[in-house]
Order: sequence, then C-alpha cells, then structure tokens
Amino acid sequence: MYFLLFYDYIENVVDKRTPYREAHLALVNEYLEQGEIQLAGAFADPVDGAVLVFKTENKEHIEEFVRQDPYVQNGLVTKWRIREWRVVTGK
Repeated sequence: MYFLLFYDYIENVVDKRTPYREAHLALVNEYLEQGEIQLAGAFADPVDGAVLVFKTENKEHIEEFVRQDPYVQNGLVTKWRIREWRVVTGK
C-alpha cells in the first residue's frame, strides 16, 4: 500500500531547519534504504510543507517515523497527517 505523509511547517522553516536538517535527512534515507519511503520533498514557493510517499503494509511504521523525526521533535512541523493513496498508474 502507498501512503502520503503531509507535513505543515512553521513560518521561515528554511532558516530554522539548519540544526536539524542532517538528522532529518539521515532518518529519511534510512527509510528510503529500507524501501518504505519512495519519494520525499518540501513544497516550493512558499516552503510551507512537505510530502513523503511511503510504500508499506504497516501504517504504524509511518507513525514511528514521525515520532523520530527531528523536525517534529523540535517544533518545525505544526501539523501532520497520513492518507492512504490508491495508485492507479505509474511505475
């Protein structure tokens, strides 16, 4: 199954994320290497949120990712939500 994890960011997140960015990206890459994250990235202009695409049978893995994410732990994410995504075409 595919899931989308949506993040809403605080204002000026680009300026405030620097101390946490390396640890955040390391966590993303860990899930990428495990095959659970397929794509991830922030919205552009304005950078007010992000979407991470997960492929997993276990939604709890995504919730665990959120609990571990330095962006969430340090208040850069104001709101997050997970939505199941039914992919109908693509590779």
